[in-house]
Amino acid sequence: MDWRSVKFDWNRARAFLVTAEEGSLSAAARALGMTQPTLSRQVDALEDELSLVLFERVGRGLVLTPSGLELLEHVRGMGEAASRVSRAASGQSQSIEGSICIAASKAYSAYVLPPIIAKLRQAYPGITVEIAASDTTSDLLRREADIAVRHVPSSQPDLIAKKIRDDEAHFYATPEYLAKIGNPQTLADLTNADFLAFADNRPLVQMLDMMGLTLTEKNFPVVCNSHIAQWQLVKQGVGIGGITKDIGDAEPLVRRILPDMEPIVVPMWLVTHRELNKSKRVRTVFDFLAAELSRKP
Repeated sequence: MDWRSVKFDWNRARAFLVTAEEGSLSAAARALGMTQPTLSRQVDALEDELSLVLFERVGRGLVLTPSGLELLEHVRGMGEAASRVSRAASGQSQSIEGSICIAASKAYSAYVLPPIIAKLRQAYPGITVEIAASDTTSDLLRREADIAVRHVPSSQPDLIAKKIRDDEAHFYATPEYLAKIGNPQTLADLTNADFLAFADNRPLVQMLDMMGLTLTEKNFPVVCNSHIAQWQLVKQGVGIGGITKDIGDAEPLVRRILPDMEPIVVPMWLVTHRELNKSKRVRTVFDFLAAELSRKP
C-alpha cells in the first residue's frame, strides 16, 4: 500500500463524519466534546486537503454536496473500523482501574442507579463512572456506552444480554387529582381522566386498550418525551402517569391507581459488547450491576 498517497487526517475525517450524521456543527461539537470553532476548522481543513466542497449551508443546517455524499460511505466504514479497534483494545484490558460508561433510562439513572453506583465506587474506587441517561436506546456497537440497562433484549449477535428480573409498573396520581376525578374504583372510571403522553403515544394507547380502557386524544392533554419529567408532572397533580413500583410506591406525594389492577411487566436486561466482556473492568462492573439490580427493592 502506498501510505504516502493518504493525505488526510483521521481526526478531520471523523469531524466530517459526525457533522454529517448530526446535521449541524453545533450538534457534532457536543457529540465530540469540543468547541464548534475547533470542529469547523477541522472540517474546513479536510475540504482543503481533498480539494472538495463537502457541505452546503441551508438555513441554520448543513447539507451534504454530491462529493460529500460519495465520501460519507467511505468515511463511515473508517469510523466503524475505528470503533472495532477501540473495542478490541478495551476488551484486552485486564486492569480494573479506568472509566466505564453505563447507559440507562432517565428514570433508572435518577432513581435506581445512584445507590448502586455509590456502592460500586466504594468497592472499586479506581473505576470512574459516566452515566449516559437517555430515554433512547444507546448504540453499544458505536461505543456510546460500555454497558446498557434496557427493557428489551438485543438481537444483535455482537452483543451479550443478561435478563436480570421483571419490574412491575403501575399508574399513579396525587390524592388531590384522584379526588378531582371522583376517586376511580374501576377502569371505566378513568374514561375522562388525564394521562401524561409521549410524542409517540401509540404503545401506551394500545396497552391501555388491551387492559380494557379505550381512550382518545382528549385524554392526553400534556405531551412530554422525558419519563422523569412526566413523573414530576404527576407529582404536581397534572394527571396520571406510569412508573415502576419501586419508584412509585416510595413517593409519598402520590398513590397507586386501582391497587388491585394487574401490573405492567417491565423486563430488565443488562447488555454489553462481546469484545468488551473480555475486559476485566467491564466484567467486574457488569457482574456488580447484575447482582445489585437483581435485588428486589
